[in-house]
Amino acid sequence: SPLNFDGHVFFFGQKGWPKRSCPTGVFLLDINQNELKMKPAFFSKDSCYLPPLRYPALCRLRGHAGSDECQYIIHGGKTPNNDLSDKIYIMSLVSKNSKKTTFQCVEKDLGGDVPEARYGHSINVVHSRGKSISVIFGGRCYTPLAQRTTEKWNSVVDCLPSVFLVDFEFGCCTSYVLPELQDGISFHVSVARNDTIYILGGHSLQNNTRSPSLYKLKVDLPLGSPAVTCTILPGGISVSSAIVTQTGDTEFVLVGGYQSDNQKRLECNTIVLEDNKIEIVEKASPDWTADIKHCRMWFGCDMGKGSVLLGIPGANKQLISESNYFYILRCKGAEEDKEEELTAQICSQTSTEDPGDSTPFEDSEEFCFSVEASSFDANDTDTYNEDDEEDESETGYWITCCASCNIDINTWVPFYSTELNKPAMILCSSGAGHWVHAQCMDLSESMLLRLSEANVKYFCNEHVDLNKGLQTPKKVVHLKKQPLKPLRRKATMKLTTPVKKSFLRRLFE
Repeated sequence: SPLNFDGHVFFFGQKGWPKRSCPTGVFLLDINQNELKMKPAFFSKDSCYLPPLRYPALCRLRGHAGSDECQYIIHGGKTPNNDLSDKIYIMSLVSKNSKKTTFQCVEKDLGGDVPEARYGHSINVVHSRGKSISVIFGGRCYTPLAQRTTEKWNSVVDCLPSVFLVDFEFGCCTSYVLPELQDGISFHVSVARNDTIYILGGHSLQNNTRSPSLYKLKVDLPLGSPAVTCTILPGGISVSSAIVTQTGDTEFVLVGGYQSDNQKRLECNTIVLEDNKIEIVEKASPDWTADIKHCRMWFGCDMGKGSVLLGIPGANKQLISESNYFYILRCKGAEEDKEEELTAQICSQTSTEDPGDSTPFEDSEEFCFSVEASSFDANDTDTYNEDDEEDESETGYWITCCASCNIDINTWVPFYSTELNKPAMILCSSGAGHWVHAQCMDLSESMLLRLSEANVKYFCNEHVDLNKGLQTPKKVVHLKKQPLKPLRRKATMKLTTPVKKSFLRRLFE
């Protein structure tokens, strides 16, 4: 999923580099002169943990008029362990320069009718009577526990066709059941303007159809309870997993998607929203390349400013070395030329992205971008260098790190909140260095996070005593003492025997 901050596109959902260099899963997509560079982003210390999610619902929260500042709402999605998330995050840009980009991620706690964990749904923001509210609809979820069987334990079903209104200011949710909405469609298209959301396309598992219905959701926000109405309009499109990019204030372009499970939709459409109505017309399609025409599956996302990123997985990633092709489709608005240009960008490695259901995936099944080292800036210290990684055939996640190590690939379960599907490891600095499991070293989560953030040496349980014996005492800096000044005292004498005054006078003189 892409995030567009101030014209810069970030890729969200990757677990990191092919190994473990970037745990945040957020990368800057730097495309310049047909070269794609990926630079890992970072999170501020006050951010919560954000897992890399597939098929989450994303929505951009714009700032006040004339401001380029924005935030993103991230809801739901599939985790790398193939679980579904029901959490909502707010992600914002803290700082950015040529070397480093830092984000802040905050998890929002909600009450009321909280939407269940799902994926393939949509979230939009509507504005009514000077107020704003978020709307969640559609998606898929796992079969309820009471209805699961051994054969279909992780089977998915359509979510109930409920509309959720989410107020982030007060942290509350309210669900609405509308008679016009009979199916909880997933992978649909939603376009919002003012107080209205238009929903078209999408796939229904229950009927195995892509409905051509077009729904109009209108949200009214008076002083009391909100009012939600739905109207079914003619002129919809039977498509799922389509991409929408905005080319003007009231103009959008619909690209891609599927007409059926085995047939892509190569047509494009222009969507115009004006005066509380919608108009969908056909648009001249670009000159698709042969790779796009003949591939069985494709995927993509909106990059903002009328641009769409398209990807094509290879038919057989074991036989084809360059099995991923990426393209940028630039759609021009009505005020500009009517033509679109399809620009080939770069070839990359492999992906098994599925337009619907997905199975648990490993690093090799994610987007792995292969770029020559010479394409990176010489002074760019944040880019990935494969030589910096260890050979996992010798020092992988499933090593025996100590005599009492009990980490097994078949029985291991996540222990720390930052673990996904591999155990957390830490480097012991003894000798040439070796990796050990944080759980085997009895490290608390707070200590693990502190050691990972601080640039300090760490010694495992077997080498910590040896290291203490080799350490030399730290040099103690002695404080320079100032000489004490002598105290002046008044001369006194205690008389024990009678003495004449004349004798005392001569004595002191």
